[in-house]
Amino acid sequence: MSDVVASNSDKPSTLPTHAARSWLSRALDSDIFYSFRRSKLTMVAAAITVLFFLLAIFASALAVQNPFDPAQLQLMNSRISPLWTADGQSPFLLGTDEQGRDVFSAILYGLRISLAVGVAGVVFAGALGIALGLTAGYFGGAVDGVIMRIADVQLTFPAILIALLVNGIAKSILGNRLDANSMLVVLVISIGLSFWVGYARTVRGSVMVEKNKDYVAAAQLIGLPAPKIMLRHVLPNTMGPILVIATINLALAIITEATLSFLGVGLPDTMPSLGTLIRIGNNYLFAGEWWIVAFPGLALAALILSINLLGDWLRDALNPKLR
Repeated sequence: MSDVVASNSDKPSTLPTHAARSWLSRALDSDIFYSFRRSKLTMVAAAITVLFFLLAIFASALAVQNPFDPAQLQLMNSRISPLWTADGQSPFLLGTDEQGRDVFSAILYGLRISLAVGVAGVVFAGALGIALGLTAGYFGGAVDGVIMRIADVQLTFPAILIALLVNGIAKSILGNRLDANSMLVVLVISIGLSFWVGYARTVRGSVMVEKNKDYVAAAQLIGLPAPKIMLRHVLPNTMGPILVIATINLALAIITEATLSFLGVGLPDTMPSLGTLIRIGNNYLFAGEWWIVAFPGLALAALILSINLLGDWLRDALNPKLR
């Protein structure tokens, strides 16, 4: 008997593999994937978005220099035109800026910062908005009134003004203690506080519908605490709208960061994002060095467009009335 048990224990378990295959087959047969395959524009947008993320992740391997390292920069290489022009030089594919930075390398590293700030800002805004929306929708009453009135007041101001306000307060408090990394954190907090309202209002509306259903009453009847009911039972039924908002807000967060950096209140020139690169290149646009601003601008526009197209598709794909 022990030999049989031992022999059975030696066999590798196929349950995880079977479960993964079952999940993959269900995903491939879903209406969402069918809608994705039917839309060639969405497939192109998804490919471009994934490409941008891969370029950001492997920036250090693809770049010909580290634009953040002054030791690798030479002023003798400043303002070199793109490689295919008459004055182009190898290995500067897209030319160089006034500090001798390779524009292609600067775009890769700037793309990494822009995506990092955008993703972190969306995560922070989503966490804050979902928590407040769950609380307001589940408990209602005075708690709901206070949270929603704060949201209503914030909606009267554009998101960029909220970000500028938070940024200005942080600079006035910290002053010269703000280095590049601290400024990165300030940008994430600024963007997060600018976009939490959309999550909170959407989640609140969904929770007010879900909390009156039988499965919530059953969870309350067996004595589950309110946080567990909200996170385990109510929140999963509100994830569809949250995913759509997060996708669209990612593009808005990247634009907000680029706007702040273009206005000079974002990241410093020593740690440039795409917005900082555009601001730097804009000073040389009418001097003939068009490539310094053109290529970062095109990269930012392509990234925003592809993410917005994905958000539009996801909104339609998750809407049961449009299936």
